[in-house]
Amino acid sequence: MTSPRITTPFNARSSAADVVAGVDLTGQRAIVTGASSGIGVETARALAAAGAEVTLAVRDVAAGERTARDIRATTADRLVRVAPLDLSDQASVAAFVTAWEGPLHILVNNAGVSATPEMRTREGWELQLATNYLGHFALTTGLHRALTAAGRARVVTLSSIAHVQAPIVFEDVNFRERPYDRMLAYGESKTATALFAVEANRRWAGDGITVNAANPGAVATNLGRHLTEEDYAQLPAFDFKTPEQGAATSVLLATWPDLDEIGGRYFEDCNEAARYSPETPLQGVADHAIDPAAAERLWQVSLDMLADARRA
Repeated sequence: MTSPRITTPFNARSSAADVVAGVDLTGQRAIVTGASSGIGVETARALAAAGAEVTLAVRDVAAGERTARDIRATTADRLVRVAPLDLSDQASVAAFVTAWEGPLHILVNNAGVSATPEMRTREGWELQLATNYLGHFALTTGLHRALTAAGRARVVTLSSIAHVQAPIVFEDVNFRERPYDRMLAYGESKTATALFAVEANRRWAGDGITVNAANPGAVATNLGRHLTEEDYAQLPAFDFKTPEQGAATSVLLATWPDLDEIGGRYFEDCNEAARYSPETPLQGVADHAIDPAAAERLWQVSLDMLADARRA
């Protein structure tokens, strides 16, 4: 039986501050990756404003410290920490996990790169898959014990409407055989993040951990720094959001009380997404991004890739 689609009082124009109004996160600990710019800043700000202790997990620590000072100045001097994390570097991910102590109530896997030229990590992994998905996979599985220790925890992983044309090509996830297509590689990485929510929630719901995917919508941030004018001309006519609005769906999934024990789903505009249809090409979730069989297969592929990297 299909579960009923989740709806909330919020919509595409709601802000992260709207979502956390009246929510008390006192005593809870949160991590937001990529929180030194864009919607990551506003996600962290909203969680801090609601009382959470927030760690900004960032590649550029100096930028993270500037962001932390700004958030403290706007949230009654809440406790905001900064920690180094480069998701494309498995050693950096492992160091972050090792350094974390105590329970973790909220993890927002927000960081990402988009439409990069063909680049590879030291393992030979395609950069967008490595950063947007595999780095977060290693981070989240590495923090599983801390999430379990919280008693009830939430994980949010960011996807994108770019996933709809990009099912995972399991035979060539790193574009070793196919000609590299930077937009397709981005889309596949975002299909992977959606599938992660499906399988992680299946595995971990019994530990009190719920995992959901969020499409923040179109937001003009430095995520698009690799896009050219020609690229933008070919994009659909998105209705762009502010960073505060772009952060709202992530914050909803991380905090809204009515979502307790709701997981393995894909949300956009602060509501669970409907099934994708070409008639509404800027909305919805494709079947291949929430397919349980594909999610289970990707999990095993990911474990195998990480194991191979450790042996190398």
